[in-house]
Amino acid sequence: METNLKPIVLYVDDEKNNLMSFKASFRMEFEVMLAGSPDEALEVLKTCEPHVIISDYRMPFLTGIELFEKIRVKYPKPLRVLLTAYSDVQSLTDAINKGEVYRYIKKPWHEDEIRSVVRESFEYFHTRNELETRNKELIEAYKDLDRFVYSVSHDLRSPLMGILAVSNLLAKSQNLSEVADYADLISKNVSRLDEFIFNLLEYYKVKRGELTIDAISLKTIIKNLIEVYETDARNKGIRIEMDVVQEEEFRSDSLVIMVALQNLLSNSLKYQRQDNPDKMVKFTVRVLRGQANIKVEDNGIGIEPEFIDKIFEMFFRASVIGTGSGIGLYNAKHALDKLGATVKVNSVPNVGTLFEIILPSK
Repeated sequence: METNLKPIVLYVDDEKNNLMSFKASFRMEFEVMLAGSPDEALEVLKTCEPHVIISDYRMPFLTGIELFEKIRVKYPKPLRVLLTAYSDVQSLTDAINKGEVYRYIKKPWHEDEIRSVVRESFEYFHTRNELETRNKELIEAYKDLDRFVYSVSHDLRSPLMGILAVSNLLAKSQNLSEVADYADLISKNVSRLDEFIFNLLEYYKVKRGELTIDAISLKTIIKNLIEVYETDARNKGIRIEMDVVQEEEFRSDSLVIMVALQNLLSNSLKYQRQDNPDKMVKFTVRVLRGQANIKVEDNGIGIEPEFIDKIFEMFFRASVIGTGSGIGLYNAKHALDKLGATVKVNSVPNVGTLFEIILPSK
């Protein structure tokens, strides 16, 4: 929690002397904003959202409770504190039920009480926001877990059942040409299992690991990556090109970048158009003023427009072509997010796909 920051307090009161007195008393401890009416308070909230709003109860045209009732719908985060000389039960009930008031202070107020309430509200503000963030992360984690369990059960069991079925056929076969075909099917299913397990390991390697920042050569990373996939690409008739210009130091985590680019390259190789006589994947990199612009382009099957926003979701497959695990692009995006990168995707079905990465030097 950022307790070193000053609490931002909006004080609303129709009496000018009270406004000046509040500002004079707390300007050194809080970042104080003043509003002489509910309308002024609403205007202030359009440009700045405070941690705490303290409002007088009795004001012309609109009470403090009515103001809070309006505020809490559009600006629910600030803690609301009501200041009043009236202690009747009805005003307290209205304050709690209508304005959802956090605290209630009687006039005339004392500086120590205001300090205590603001500090307490400030801490509660950050604790609540942090809890909301953690809850959102937990909800997303549960969603990922649900998808994970389903996909693992499907993607691991499917090739295993395939291997078992082929093994049964193999045991009964006496034809050597059939044996060769069955062996090829077993090999393909094992490759699917291996790719799925590899992607899971890459996911956890990036998710759990800490960043290791060093001066890196993007040309070397991409060159090493191409060497790994060169044989597979050549067998599929795919040309891999590289155009890298880096004339300044660039600092980042080479392993995380490798994971991201490996998944993008693997995806580009996998989803090529079989009828294309000139299959191609190209890396283009320009490093300038502490920023790397990395493009990974292919002339494959492309992605339908309705799937563009979903391709980085875990286990999502935009095409039935190929045997992808649905983790590759998720891994790539997760790795790039960890490095503070932004990713843009431009794709045209049956023409190709372009991934553009803006990666800051650390």
